[in-house]
Amino acid sequence: MKEKSFLQTQAYDSIKNSILSGGLEPGRLYSETKLSAQIGISRTPMREALQCLSQDGYITIIPSKGFMIRQLNEKDMKDSIEIRCAIEGFCTNQIASQAHTEKKQQLYHSLEQSLLSMESSLNKEDKLESFIHYDHQFHLLLVNYMENDEFNQIFQRLLYLIRLTSQDALAVKGRIQGTVDEHRQYLDALKAGDGPKAYQIMIHHLMMPLKIHEKETHSAEDVRI
Repeated sequence: MKEKSFLQTQAYDSIKNSILSGGLEPGRLYSETKLSAQIGISRTPMREALQCLSQDGYITIIPSKGFMIRQLNEKDMKDSIEIRCAIEGFCTNQIASQAHTEKKQQLYHSLEQSLLSMESSLNKEDKLESFIHYDHQFHLLLVNYMENDEFNQIFQRLLYLIRLTSQDALAVKGRIQGTVDEHRQYLDALKAGDGPKAYQIMIHHLMMPLKIHEKETHSAEDVRI
């Protein structure tokens, strides 16, 4: 994989931060030329940065026109959740089946710290942002534990879709506490060596945003009828 140049990295980080902070709006077409001028770099590193952002799922490039911020749709949500179930379900089974080692003990400690940070974030002013950060951290710990480069790359490419899915699901009343409870149940099952139970909890947890979306869709249809 080609290493990013300094200017390409600068452009990538600048646009990514603008997307995450809401500086760039979904549904609007952005010009590569104008953005290059605003950031103060040439079009070549900008074009390379946009290609990387497209690969990582942040934007959709419109040939000869520009790019748009990627928006979450039902298929993207379903596809990303199914990929996560495959990867994190596998990770769960592997972790549960392995002998108790120092590496595994360190994983449990890191998961516990991440969960505690999730709980403490509920009292912060930027509660949702902090909570999503530690929620993602919890799941990344499981994936990174396997030291599988392909898993890591796939998960990194899904992070923006995961973020959008999390924002939608966690906006539902009681879902933040429900997420904390599910993480706790999962970690307890994993520590107890109950792989099948941990697997079931994880799959249920990952599928929840899709179930919430389906419920909301059906409710909206009932209102229209």
